[in-house]
Amino acid sequence: MPSYLINGAHPIQGQVRLPGAKNAVTKILIASLLSKETSLLKNVPDILEIQLTLRLLRSFGAEIEEVQPTQFSIKRGSQFSNHIPFEEASHNRMAVLTIAPLLHSFGEVSLPKNMGGDKIGPRPIDFHLNAYRKFGAQIKEDDEHYHIFAKELKGCTIELPYPSVSTTENILLAASLAKGTTVIRGAAIEPEVIDLVLFLQKMGAIIDIQTDRCFVIEGRASLTGTEHHILPDRIACASYGALAVATGGQLELIDARQEHMLSFLNQMQRMNAPFHISEKGIVFGDGKKHLLNPIALETGVHPGFMTDWQPPMVMLMTQAKGYSIMHETVYENRLGYTSTLNQMGANIQLSTRCLGGTPCRFSHQDHQHSCIVEGPTELKGTDVTVPDLRAGFSYVVAALMAEGKSLIDRVQEIERGYGRLDQTLCSLGADVQRRD
Repeated sequence: MPSYLINGAHPIQGQVRLPGAKNAVTKILIASLLSKETSLLKNVPDILEIQLTLRLLRSFGAEIEEVQPTQFSIKRGSQFSNHIPFEEASHNRMAVLTIAPLLHSFGEVSLPKNMGGDKIGPRPIDFHLNAYRKFGAQIKEDDEHYHIFAKELKGCTIELPYPSVSTTENILLAASLAKGTTVIRGAAIEPEVIDLVLFLQKMGAIIDIQTDRCFVIEGRASLTGTEHHILPDRIACASYGALAVATGGQLELIDARQEHMLSFLNQMQRMNAPFHISEKGIVFGDGKKHLLNPIALETGVHPGFMTDWQPPMVMLMTQAKGYSIMHETVYENRLGYTSTLNQMGANIQLSTRCLGGTPCRFSHQDHQHSCIVEGPTELKGTDVTVPDLRAGFSYVVAALMAEGKSLIDRVQEIERGYGRLDQTLCSLGADVQRRD
């Protein structure tokens, strides 16, 4: 498997143009299949996750063409079918979002149970299946598949027990072509969800955004093809921004949007981590290594501090003077990667208690979902294996901060979300060698 050999203690300097958001474009690619017409998507990132999603869609007959770098046209194609290959469904979790276009097209779909994705805690699809039952679909299952049937989906009211992003998106796709009006209460309202709403509106969908996490969707008989520019990736923004500050460098992130980074930037202010808003985006760091202030924070749904920002923020906590606290409230097992950071010299203790905030849904369930980070600590290079995408990037940050060399194995997990990362880092002054 590919790996990175990183020689640390090199500050990061330069500019990076943010790619399109991975968590938006994958869903919008699938949404385009709600129409028989062609859609053109712009600012599509060159990352492994997109390649895997395109393979999945092509496997059941979508016709996809790279018009030019970062631009793809997509339509159903003459061989469009409702057969999702078992192998293609295993690479990420996008297969569950294909229920809507396939069910609307064929009236039935068999969804493989072996969906992949980051191993950051149990990720059941009960919310998705219960939503389709509300629409009137019948669902049967065997050892390998969920079999979903519906001649016609009918509008309904769905109250989500938790504002799940992917479930909200799945309901939006189904409701856009359902008969009648659908109401989603307790919906996710992340920028990536809103970008999907904007795309669906361009296709002809009618979606009202009301107060208190409520969407109202008036079903349409058909949708059209359209063009759409994917919003910039706010997770990549936080990742690179934390990297610049942690290494004592300075990095301008082109196209970064302050309004999407509000919660992250507030925590940077509290830590006294340098950044400023530029004409082109956001500049992180000032070319100097800073002793940061400790903070206590918890992850949450938008507009709170997003869970994918948690690993890079923990890296910054290792450089703060005193004790910092991170309370993870979205995924109960997302802090397991910190044991590897301890091997590199960090001092991070995990706890089953809800530290630094109010009790969350994981309270008293023995999940190690809070951590105490004592800093500042000096990190030393070592050999590590990447467990998942975001934790993997934190290992890259740690290796670039550390004295000595680190060998990071299974970097294909990182490359799911950060395209040509080794080349980007080298262009910014890092010493990174990719080994295939």
